Amino acid sequence: MRLLLVSALVFHCIAAFAVELNGSAVQGGLVFGKAEPGTIVTLDGDAIAVSPQGEFVIGFGRDETGTRELRVRSPGAEIFSKDLSVQSRDYAIERVDGLPPSTVTPDPAATERIREDARMVANARRHRDEQAYYSQGFSWPAEGRISGVYGSQRVLNGEPRRPHFGLDIAAPEGTEVRAPADGLITMTHPEMYFSGGTIILDHGQGLSSTFLHLSKILVEAGTFVRQGELIGRIGSTGRASGPHLDWRMNWLDRRVDPQPLLSQTDEAADN
Repeated sequence: MRLLLVSALVFHCIAAFAVELNGSAVQGGLVFGKAEPGTIVTLDGDAIAVSPQGEFVIGFGRDETGTRELRVRSPGAEIFSKDLSVQSRDYAIERVDGLPPSTVTPDPAATERIREDARMVANARRHRDEQAYYSQGFSWPAEGRISGVYGSQRVLNGEPRRPHFGLDIAAPEGTEVRAPADGLITMTHPEMYFSGGTIILDHGQGLSSTFLHLSKILVEAGTFVRQGELIGRIGSTGRASGPHLDWRMNWLDRRVDPQPLLSQTDEAADN
């Protein structure tokens, strides 16, 4: 599965020094880069992980605005600098009804459990690996109907809540969930308060996938999986009104949109 390139290729060359950028500097977007091995990359002065092959990735949050300065320094000390202006997006409003009231407005007794869940997730996402396991691209993790999209403002049981940060794929309970790209399983949990059965898969360089509401988890933390490998099954655990997969992606602490990475020619999601 190859990456869907959602913007034109950017190619810069100074003598033998070349930097290749694919992707889109847009809210929720990702930009994938390739430069010489041994290159040093920074974003607004902060170091970005670079693989031994010169691959790197940067992401932009849902509400991120402004301009980011990308600087690439070659082993020969040549400098490539580019300002990335983050483009804004319009987001839909999605209404979800029929949820258990306790999952929309949790009982105070559930507060500590919710906090502990958040600590576990944050710890799993702190894992860092310089390898670019994502470099072969992404494939659909499950077959089904797209029932929710990234960035939408959620209204739960009639009450406005936080935006939705995932891509929802509705399918019968037990439908296979497969790894969309190579990576290391950094966390599994059978029953988180909001997300139910949950898996976190690290694709390298701070880019990770999270799979929510699973009925079964078929991998263990610490396992390296390949693209297409069976990792779980769709369910309706946690805060869910019916069986579906909520697939989320993060780059470091930014929540990004997985859908632009998927080729529209693939038929994995039956719209």
